[in-house]
Amino acid sequence: MTDENGWVERFPGLSRLKPEIKDLLVSRSTITDVPKGTMIFGPGKSPENMLFLLDGTVRVQQVSETGHEIVLYRINAGQSCVLTTACLLAYDDYSAEGISETAVRAAAVPRNVFDDLVSQSKDFRDFVFAAFSKRITDLFLMIDEVAFQRLDVRLADKLIKLSADNNTVATTHQKLSVELGTAREVVSRQLQEFQRRGWVEQARGKVSLVNRTELTRLANHNT
Repeated sequence: MTDENGWVERFPGLSRLKPEIKDLLVSRSTITDVPKGTMIFGPGKSPENMLFLLDGTVRVQQVSETGHEIVLYRINAGQSCVLTTACLLAYDDYSAEGISETAVRAAAVPRNVFDDLVSQSKDFRDFVFAAFSKRITDLFLMIDEVAFQRLDVRLADKLIKLSADNNTVATTHQKLSVELGTAREVVSRQLQEFQRRGWVEQARGKVSLVNRTELTRLANHNT
């Protein structure tokens, strides 16, 4: 099954659509490839297509007038972008930017096709709003973390998640501050404290998890 002919089947909500709706999505969509590090959309731009991510990861982040950044969420393969959905529904411009963290392949469905399907297909409309609702819930959880959870707890949790199956995170203090929505200096101080406790070791461009058990215990502090 090629991306061009079968990409709809990779999205559970779309795979349940009527055959004629799926055929319309496939026939009117365009498969697009985007290199790593590309700004796919940004503030002031209006979406022309609904993007369904087939491969790769897109980071959606907000940049303040003072230049501070915070990661709002990531779009992974098999997902669509809630911000694009909101802008399409409201005929509004983007208020954040989406950057490809890896090479990305996506199916682009033109705005007019999206509009027609939202108004005419209940199943497609249900898919759009289910994905929208899930992402809004995730955003509220992120806001709760930034506003109310201790930074040391959040940093420990982020290091564990970013390290995946190994104990090394290829990152910088600046990138971690963007992930956590705080100042780089605050992250640097907290990492120094983790290092003092013997939980991490720092080198240029990476953080090694030396005591994953203690970091995990701290990350679960508020659960």
